[in-house]
Amino acid sequence: MTAERRIEDQAGGTYGSVEAAEGWRRTGVARAQVLAPLTERMLDLAGVGTGEQTLAAARRVGPTGAVLATDIAAQMLALAAEAATQAGIRNVETRVLDARDLDLEPESFDAAISRLALMLLPERAQALAGVHRALKPDKKFVALVMATAEECPFIALPMGIAARRAGTPRTPFGDPGMFALGDPAVLAAAYRDAGFREVAVEAAPVQRQFPSLAVAVQRLRDSLPEIPQVLMHATDAERAAAWAEIEAALRQFDGTDGFVVPHTYLIGVGTK
Repeated sequence: MTAERRIEDQAGGTYGSVEAAEGWRRTGVARAQVLAPLTERMLDLAGVGTGEQTLAAARRVGPTGAVLATDIAAQMLALAAEAATQAGIRNVETRVLDARDLDLEPESFDAAISRLALMLLPERAQALAGVHRALKPDKKFVALVMATAEECPFIALPMGIAARRAGTPRTPFGDPGMFALGDPAVLAAAYRDAGFREVAVEAAPVQRQFPSLAVAVQRLRDSLPEIPQVLMHATDAERAAAWAEIEAALRQFDGTDGFVVPHTYLIGVGTK
């Protein structure tokens, strides 16, 4: 039995392909720069020890603790395991699990975190119940999710354009979906319905910055597989037209200081 254990869960599905995993790997450094302070805040709220998220947690719990990283997508877990090995971190275990069926020992974890996954999960209540069951009494679950579409234009504008061109304009804005938990009241209710107490939600506004519009659009191509998925039945010409419209819509954020776009996350926390 370890002194401190943590469970991490991410969504699979769209992100489970080799192509999506490779794009995720290419954008790892930039993503870590944006999310590092938010990840540290998540770990603070979760009470993990004394900063990408698995390695941050593993460093915090130290050699006497352990981290379990779970995902339905084996490709994503392979990246996490490779990163841990390269960093010389030996207290990380990876396990392919469906978040809706967390086959874990009850009351065996000291903390649980989920970064940018909870809003993508179908049957979310079942997943949250599993997290609640795996936590020890008085321990915390912390989740980072997207705020509303209006507060996340770098993601919402491209997804909306792609969906409209594909003839499915409402697809990116449903539940499950990127913005399904963007209302703080909805996120808090999901926690409470799963039995968590002392629930709190805080907004975390950031500035997404890139050297240029071209770099920003390439980052979207690498890290947002929802767009190719929505456009999978489009012709090459239709896909090219969609990306041209996306670039035009995002040009409003390109200026003398490079590409700068506001983006807001929500951090939810609840105690078992």
